Amino acid sequence: MELSLLVNQFDIEGRLVTIVPTGNGNVNDTYLAVYRNTYDEHQVIMQRINRNVFPQPEAIMGNLHKLAAHSHPKLEREADHADRIWQMPQIIRSRTGGDYVLDEHNDVWRVITKIPSATAYDEAQGTEHAMECGAVLGHFHWTVADLPPETMVDPLPGFHITPRYLAKYDEILDRNPLAKERLAASMEARRLAKFIDDRRGFAATLQNALKKGELALRMMHGDPKVNNIMIDDFTGKGTAMIDLDTVSPGLIHYDFGDALRSICNHVGEEEQNLSKVIFDLDLCESFCKGYVSQAKDFMTDADRYYLYDSIRLITFELGLRFFQDYLAGNVYFKTHYPEQNLNRARVQFRLCESIESKERMIRELLSRL
Repeated sequence: MELSLLVNQFDIEGRLVTIVPTGNGNVNDTYLAVYRNTYDEHQVIMQRINRNVFPQPEAIMGNLHKLAAHSHPKLEREADHADRIWQMPQIIRSRTGGDYVLDEHNDVWRVITKIPSATAYDEAQGTEHAMECGAVLGHFHWTVADLPPETMVDPLPGFHITPRYLAKYDEILDRNPLAKERLAASMEARRLAKFIDDRRGFAATLQNALKKGELALRMMHGDPKVNNIMIDDFTGKGTAMIDLDTVSPGLIHYDFGDALRSICNHVGEEEQNLSKVIFDLDLCESFCKGYVSQAKDFMTDADRYYLYDSIRLITFELGLRFFQDYLAGNVYFKTHYPEQNLNRARVQFRLCESIESKERMIRELLSRL
């Protein structure tokens, strides 16, 4: 079905002027639609939810409704005394009153509001930007801290539970003959396998803390990378988290660590020269200051204790996921050449080493917050 026919099934004021691809996400198909009338303009985001990643898109829409119903009143109540207007995208109903429409392939399409006059950057722009990213994530966690996790459907069961990825890695090595061949054929692959084996005891750190009652299940964003954080174009203040499909019950530490993993590595996930992969302490400190400024009211001493472990663990976890996908034949992450996931794993493990080498300094700066 034509995109214009799809988007016009939603209750949007004005006439459609254009609809164009936007963003660089690798899960959902995302488009910007512009509507105008004789005195105003509305810009909205239309997306096709990828059933291959999210097998229950209808449940995701239910989650977004619960998230908005809980969060928008809370954001409104603090608007008069906050130093900014905190925002969250809202679902736009179809003309028949639904949350989404189905195309001829039974794919789910939805339309949400666009956060206006704000930009999401692909990498950290400096320490002030890092601090605002921390503030946005901390405020998001504060906003949903009192949203009962049991009321939400988990869109990706098992996501960000490191021991499960380790078990899957072992299963691939045990049952996939090609995985064994790839491991035997590459000295670098064997080096990465040793890296994993040396850290097996660390993989369950956060899950063990959860089992012991030291940490609690709350709502986490699930994908808090820097380009899911909107920064106001006029004030430079952070204003919203976007891409909320992965919001789910979990440990906020996975969000905290994942955000720092993406912000504090200047060269990104595809760098070939490992000497350039360094964890930036200045960006880390700025992000942490911003985060704690918003999250301090709900954080416990145990929450703070495990913050360093979360940074190290999520970096290890992503490297593990890249490596196991390489061994399995590149079946999950998109690749442009056969060894791309191997190199992505090299980058994450090098970043993990950089984090480990700076443990004392990271713990010290966290203790000062």
